Amino acid sequence: MPEEKTQIEEIEEELAKKKAKEKQAKSEGRENDEEDKSEEKTEKKKAAKKERTGVLYIKTTQNNTILSITDLVGNTIARSSGGQSTKQSRLKSSPTVAMFAAKKLGEEAKERGIVNLYVRIKGATGAISTGSASHAIIKSLSRDGFKIISIMEITKQPRGGPKVKGGRRGRRV
Repeated sequence: MPEEKTQIEEIEEELAKKKAKEKQAKSEGRENDEEDKSEEKTEKKKAAKKERTGVLYIKTTQNNTILSITDLVGNTIARSSGGQSTKQSRLKSSPTVAMFAAKKLGEEAKERGIVNLYVRIKGATGAISTGSASHAIIKSLSRDGFKIISIMEITKQPRGGPKVKGGRRGRRV
């Protein structure tokens, strides 16, 4: 029992010391408190900017690869495409050009403080695969220091498709 009383007394003494320090700070002036608060706010802002999360949308087609990074709300932060990285139209959808576009996009995103990425890949409707360009983009961004949280394929699948030619009974030959 005597040990508990001493611990309680120690805690009460510490609280009394803290209150005394606060009173001294108030008596010296509130300017110090405001400066401390402003320093804490700037530290919090810097910490918030360091760890931002974004969503990377990759759209791959036969003719081009389009990339865009948005914040979690949906506001576009950076965009790039294969057509911006090369002059030859036949190379716009190649993995090499997609890597260059990803590097450009990554630089813009790092300036804005984005570190973590959710990836959404979209290909042509009904396509078997999204192509090798999307894999090259993900590899190059992960090498650049982005943490990829999840990868999701959002390619649309056709359901039913257009009406078959030939009418109700089929084509008569």
